Amino acid sequence: MKFVTVNLESTGHSSTDWVGVLLPDSRSQSDLVVNIRQAIEDLFPSEDTCNYDDMMSIIYASGYSIPLAQKVIDALERGNLISNYATEVSQLSMRSPIPLPPQLRDCLLFEEHLSNAYAGLRSTRAAMEDDPDAALLRYEKQGLYQIPDVWYELPLYYKANRFSVIGHQQPIVKPDYTNKLDFELEFGCFLGEEVKNVTPEEAEEAIFGYAIFNDMSARDIQSREMQGQLGPTKSKDFDTGNVIGPCIVTSDSIDPYDCAMIARINGNEVCRGHSSTISRTFGEVIAYMSKNETLMPGEFIGSGTVGGGCGLEIGTYLDIGDTIELEVEGIGVLSNKIISG
Repeated sequence: MKFVTVNLESTGHSSTDWVGVLLPDSRSQSDLVVNIRQAIEDLFPSEDTCNYDDMMSIIYASGYSIPLAQKVIDALERGNLISNYATEVSQLSMRSPIPLPPQLRDCLLFEEHLSNAYAGLRSTRAAMEDDPDAALLRYEKQGLYQIPDVWYELPLYYKANRFSVIGHQQPIVKPDYTNKLDFELEFGCFLGEEVKNVTPEEAEEAIFGYAIFNDMSARDIQSREMQGQLGPTKSKDFDTGNVIGPCIVTSDSIDPYDCAMIARINGNEVCRGHSSTISRTFGEVIAYMSKNETLMPGEFIGSGTVGGGCGLEIGTYLDIGDTIELEVEGIGVLSNKIISG
């Protein structure tokens, strides 16, 4: 099942967010969003609708909310009533499934990307020197931007800015301090329950569902910041820099380790990867994160970029007016346009 958070702002109406179930519509090019709460009130008035106030309510009551949502969809399909409770996606404004997640973490789970990215960062940094060729040779001799041994030993991650999250078709504002704005083709999971000191198997069971993640990066800034060995700061910390969506696919509806991953710029495919090349499972990563730390429902954990899945690796960056689309098989397409501030 696919859950979304939407509103009617694109139609010019003042609107609050509401949650729905995303369904394909064979009769049009636009998918449909079923207002699940309204359908419950009409078809099953004895059921509690407060579990559909927002996405966090659905997650907290997932043992109740998901089966009931499926029951509603089945009833609507049997009665040919879908159109009574559905709105075309093209008539809605999409939000990130959880517009303000309780926590946002991102990992480095694809070795190919890390190897390519370090090579790209070396070249980017060398290009800023008076003699780029000599600088590049010096960096390589110094072992600058090489995969550290600790990456093979521990599931590394950092905490990102949860206040800068946007969703599908919301504009990405290009920071005025970068000339190398980059996309990152990722996906990630939302936790469905509180966990602490769990095993990888228990952690996998605690995952509510999955979404696409575009972890935007200012590569020219990142090449300098990473020398400080404190992780990314302004290279990733800017408004609209974390894009999650277009929906949450519940964990019972997808195999997250068998998905094609594709990126397009202005409709043209620029790279392709596969989630099966991931180095560790989300269960393994969550188990490590939960050591003596409580992780909460609704937290989002990104996979890191799939191999070949960013401009740094392929030599293509984004500019104002570009539209970046990320597609993950089984989830959908996350599309955003770059605008000026």
